Amino acid sequence: MSVVKINAVDVPADRAEEFEARFASRAGAVEKTDGFEAFELLRPTGDATRYFVYTRWASEDAYQAWLSGQDFAKAHAHVAAEKSGQAAPVAHGAELLSFEVIERKAAPGQ
Repeated sequence: MSVVKINAVDVPADRAEEFEARFASRAGAVEKTDGFEAFELLRPTGDATRYFVYTRWASEDAYQAWLSGQDFAKAHAHVAAEKSGQAAPVAHGAELLSFEVIERKAAPGQ
């Protein structure tokens, strides 16, 4: 059964472009990870400032393996720099939401 992880990230409007650029320039290693199924970066509309980073995994074990691996550490190195004061934080809050996929439909060919 697939699992979905959604990281809900609060990004001030004046930092949104930088936040999106970080994802655009990321190494992309997650796509090569065993058990990885999908990724989407969802931009808020209207006056909202909360982005959603959606990933789907073949299993909780696959997600946990990525989370504890070197590719995750590389992709999130900016967080360590922000916490140490070496870089200004782009986001000011995050919440991880977890789900099990119990039903899924897709358009033909997808």
